[in-house]
Amino acid sequence: MALLELDGIVAGYVAEIDILNDLRLTVAPGSITGVIGPNGAGKSTLLKTIFGFLHPRRGRIAFDGRAIETLAPHAVKRLGVGYVPQGTNIFPQLTVHENLQLGAWVFRRDAARVARMLASAYAAFPRLAEKRGLRATALSGGEAKMLSIAKELVTEPRLLLVDEPSAGLSPKIAEQVYAQLVAARGAGLTILLVDQNIAKAVEISDYLYMLEMGQVRREGPRRAFADQLREIIRDALLGV
Repeated sequence: MALLELDGIVAGYVAEIDILNDLRLTVAPGSITGVIGPNGAGKSTLLKTIFGFLHPRRGRIAFDGRAIETLAPHAVKRLGVGYVPQGTNIFPQLTVHENLQLGAWVFRRDAARVARMLASAYAAFPRLAEKRGLRATALSGGEAKMLSIAKELVTEPRLLLVDEPSAGLSPKIAEQVYAQLVAARGAGLTILLVDQNIAKAVEISDYLYMLEMGQVRREGPRRAFADQLREIIRDALLGV
């Protein structure tokens, strides 16, 4: 059974202008599912619609068999869905530790659970542990991205939505971020990854979708995409 299933989703930001057009997609539990495609294909809109920032005009979104297409983001998050947007999603004037505490806010009444969550986050991101008392403004771009991811992982989500994890990062730091995502998948987390780094998305994903004009143009397991990587990169970049 799929952990996440989208069936016939139609959504957009302006009335009568649809970004997602009858989109169908499934995410298997314990997998990394990659979503690639040209700019404007609807990749980021897809994640915002799943997380409740946008509500579809038509279609159904099911998380673990439960319809969530009408829920607000906080309700989606409580069900076990985390969202890492493009760029960073942190509070710059707060310390690293305070940012992580805010990430675990929905569980604030369970002090033992919050402490365990924070310890787990620091174990996964040792660099953040070294800088836990510093304001987020003191972090490098790569460290800020790690904090964005850790702030979502601290709630122990079942599904993590990740938008462009390597945007603006050096190749070395980007590799560290991807390594953390792979490690999280290895620990049982399910990830839906939107990425412009097509080669890396193909490398780490178990299954992939290529979007164009808000619809699925191509889908298949990693091997099917890897065998046609050059053609896929051309199509994704040019939108042809």
